[in-house]
Amino acid sequence: MKMNSTKSSERKASNRILTSFESFCYKFRYIFAILYVVLVFLTPYMGISLVNVQLLMLIGLYAVLGMGLNVLIGYTGQVSLGHAGFYAIGAYTCALLMTRLGVNFWPALLIAGAFTAFIGFLLGLPSLRLSGSYLSIVTLGFCEIVNMILKQWEAVTNGNYGVRGIPKPSIFGYELTMFNGGLLIFVLLLMGITGVACLAMRNSNTGRAWRAIKDDELAAGMMGIHTSRYKIMSFVVSAFITGIAGGFYCITRDYIEPNNFVFNTSILILSVVIVGGLGTVRGMIFGAALLQLFPQWFRFLNEWRFVVYGLLLVLMMLFRPQGALGWRSTQPFHLSKAAKKLMAAKGEPEDPAPAPTVSE
Repeated sequence: MKMNSTKSSERKASNRILTSFESFCYKFRYIFAILYVVLVFLTPYMGISLVNVQLLMLIGLYAVLGMGLNVLIGYTGQVSLGHAGFYAIGAYTCALLMTRLGVNFWPALLIAGAFTAFIGFLLGLPSLRLSGSYLSIVTLGFCEIVNMILKQWEAVTNGNYGVRGIPKPSIFGYELTMFNGGLLIFVLLLMGITGVACLAMRNSNTGRAWRAIKDDELAAGMMGIHTSRYKIMSFVVSAFITGIAGGFYCITRDYIEPNNFVFNTSILILSVVIVGGLGTVRGMIFGAALLQLFPQWFRFLNEWRFVVYGLLLVLMMLFRPQGALGWRSTQPFHLSKAAKKLMAAKGEPEDPAPAPTVSE
């Protein structure tokens, strides 16, 4: 009994700390937005070192990848372990269009996103009959199939040699490179646009239908929601965002190869969603920042840092399964100003108590 009470108190303490942190982030969200805008416009004049530029680009890139997977898992509740496949399709499509057909980067990026969305539509068809671990196995197989095609279809993908000589994009004669901060500005803008789009979708009728399917697919169908249509739509939107991120990734490197898109990449994207907070946009940014900065902070531990990294994920799943910034996403709705004033007049707190986790 004492051991159970000790574990319960530790769990409540950890939830209390993370809830306070999320409340802090939510309270000062407009200040964070202003800092984001300042970072976008002042990047070329801040004298950031090349190492830090690469790190910030990775954070922005994986935040976008997390937002893409979050549409599928956080909004609709469909687990995918093969998003590295969509990532690879977007990167290779964009790279091959530019290097072999001479297509400009901007239309190539849109074509890559559209083609990846089409593949997402095809992969979404099995989701009509599969769910849970069965769907996870299908998406895992999809990732491995894409990787094998990239290695074996040498006439198109150059096999293990990869695609080389990828040109850098330019806009109004200004070439976007890592050295002048152009690529960093681009990924920050891409992250902001994707985040706003995900928030708009979440609060739309489509987003409400997705969340209803996640909570109870049978009940959603009985309420008149066309579950098959919305489940496929979530695959399409998720694949499109991931394909756009892949198109950006290919221009950040001189070449891409199949080993850049292995199963571990899918796990890293999934970790961003789990650690950050399912169903949130702010959580994707926090999760990407934490998982990219963590290996840098604990580099002195050498190989042991990956043990600590895995332990962090295990503890997060045990004590905070909704993610670091996922508490507010579990609330049914946000109170209006009039409701808050009425509750304040009655002496009741504006924010409800944190929702208990499944383990509690």
